[in-house]
Amino acid sequence: MTPPPKKIPQWFCVRCQTKREHIAADRLREFEGVEVFCPRLRYRKATRRGKVWWVESMFPGYVLAKFDISEMERAVTFCQGVRGLVRFGSEIPPVPDAFVEAIKNEVRNRKGGTEDELLTLSPVIEIGDEVEIAHGPLQGLKGTVISVPSATERVRILIEFLGNPQALNVDLFSILLPRRPIP
Repeated sequence: MTPPPKKIPQWFCVRCQTKREHIAADRLREFEGVEVFCPRLRYRKATRRGKVWWVESMFPGYVLAKFDISEMERAVTFCQGVRGLVRFGSEIPPVPDAFVEAIKNEVRNRKGGTEDELLTLSPVIEIGDEVEIAHGPLQGLKGTVISVPSATERVRILIEFLGNPQALNVDLFSILLPRRPIP
């Protein structure tokens, strides 16, 4: 009598506790036969205490895990930091390998990647960009970037104020940057 064929591990979307994706990923990695992908974004953000580096999950509340569902479903479901597997009714759909590999390659190949799963984002601003002031007494005014000094976190924009064009130095983190397509 031949043994039943071994199932091939597949990727599944694992729902995690809020802001605990990294904890769930670490605990899942402790299981033999479970591969985990938990991409994170690192970026600077202006706060009341100054500019601070933030790290957040690329998929808030979720990680991707590759495992044999017939053997590991219970262990994964009841792992620390995990809320369960993503289901549609009673079905647990696998995530296509090609999708996961495409995301992994994008994270690895993007500039600023410091670790396998950590992608550092930095604002990209160019002369001629249309921006909007997001904070301060001039909030809501729109202007055009006229210079971007190197190695500073300030830009010079031209705004229309009281009927006259005015050049203004503004903190990079106090303006809304234009949306750009991802290359």
